[in-house]
Amino acid sequence: MKKTFKLEDLDCANCAAKMEAAIKKLDGVKDASVSFMTQKMTIEAEDERFDEVVKAAVKCIAKVEPDCRVLLK
Repeated sequence: MKKTFKLEDLDCANCAAKMEAAIKKLDGVKDASVSFMTQKMTIEAEDERFDEVVKAAVKCIAKVEPDCRVLLK
């Protein structure tokens, strides 16, 4: 499964790169990208673990930039 999420208050490209690197290390993640320019995060992960991966990704983002919010739909 692959989904794209909107990010709010992502302040720098360096933070986006740190987030992307951390998310790619999570179990079950096939690929991930975090774009400062578009303020979006795309995650591709195993279908059966997707919700678990998204929750872990949100935690990774909060550690790097506490003010950044992931808009989950």
